[in-house]
Amino acid sequence: MAKITFVDVTLRDGNHTYRHQFTPEIVATSAAALDAAGVDIIEVGHGDGLGGSSVHVGRSPATDQALLEAACGSVKRAKVAILLLPGFGLFADLEMAASVGVSVARVATHCTEADVTEQHIRRAKDLGMMTVGYLVSAGMADPKTLAEEARKLESYGADYVNLAESQGHLLPEDVAARVRAVREAVNIPIGFHPHNNLGLAIGNILAAIDEGATYIDGSLKGFGGGAGNAQTEVAVAALLRAGHELNVDLFGIMDAADVFAKQVAPQPMPIIDNDSILMGYANVYGGYIHPIKQAAERYGCDPRALVLRLGERKVVAAQEDVVIEEAQRLAQVSKAA
Repeated sequence: MAKITFVDVTLRDGNHTYRHQFTPEIVATSAAALDAAGVDIIEVGHGDGLGGSSVHVGRSPATDQALLEAACGSVKRAKVAILLLPGFGLFADLEMAASVGVSVARVATHCTEADVTEQHIRRAKDLGMMTVGYLVSAGMADPKTLAEEARKLESYGADYVNLAESQGHLLPEDVAARVRAVREAVNIPIGFHPHNNLGLAIGNILAAIDEGATYIDGSLKGFGGGAGNAQTEVAVAALLRAGHELNVDLFGIMDAADVFAKQVAPQPMPIIDNDSILMGYANVYGGYIHPIKQAAERYGCDPRALVLRLGERKVVAAQEDVVIEEAQRLAQVSKAA
C-alpha cells in the first residue's frame, strides 16, 4: 500500500464552479478546516491561477495576495500552494506568493508544452519553494509523449510531476498507461489530478496509485471545472478503504466539507449533467461549455454536434475562435441539407 500526499484544490479549481468569486473570508475559513483535517497541501487562488483574474476568464473580488494571505494566516501545518500558468502568472506573482508564505508552486502548461515552464520552475526553486511541473489535459497526449514532457520538467528542477486529466475523458486503463510511462521515465514522484465528467475520478485515482502515483488531488464536494474534481471526502474514504496511508482524518475531512458547503451556500454542488458527459466523452475542456452554447444559439447549430466537432479538432484552452469557426461550418451544413 502507498503513502499518499493529499492535495486539496477546492480553493483554486473550485473557484471555477463559483465563477471565481471566492473571498478571503471563504478562503480563510475553508483553509483552516482543511488544515485541521490533516490535508497536506492546500491550493489557493483564481481558477486559472496567479494572474488569472481578467475580463476574459472572470474577475475575482479580491487580489491574489489577499486570498493567499487569508490562507497562509489560517493554517498551522499544511503547505499552501499556488497554480501558475506562464503568461497569466509572472515572476512578480511568484515572488509575491513566496513573500506571504506560500511554499508550493505548481507551474502548469498544456501537456505537450513543458518547455514554456522552465524559467518559472527555476525561479520558484530559487525562491525556496517546492515546485511541481503540472501537465494540463494529460488525456490529449499519448503515454510516450507525456513521458518525454515529464523528463523536461524533471530536468528543470521540478520536485514532482502532476498529470492533470482536465477533461475527465480517460478510463482507468488509460490513466494507468500514462502514469506507468512517466514513472519509468523520471526519478521524481508523480501526482494525479482527475476530473469527474464520466464518473471515473475515484477509479482513476486508484489506477494512478497502482502505477506509482503518490500525490493525489481532490476538492471538497467535488467543486471544480466541468463536472468537478474527485470529491475529496469520497477520495479519502476510498483510499483508506483500499488500505493506503494518509495524514487526512476521515471525520475531519467530512467536517471540512460541511464547513465549505456552508460558506458557498446556496451554490449548487457540481453534478454530472449531459453537458459534462458529452465534454468528457469528446475530450473537450469543460471551460468551453458557455462559449459553445452561445455560439450554437447564435449560428443555429446543435451544441452537442459542436462539442463533438471540437473534440475532433483537439481544441485546447484559449482557442475560443475555433468554437465560432466550427459553429459557422455546422450551420452551413444544416442549411445546405
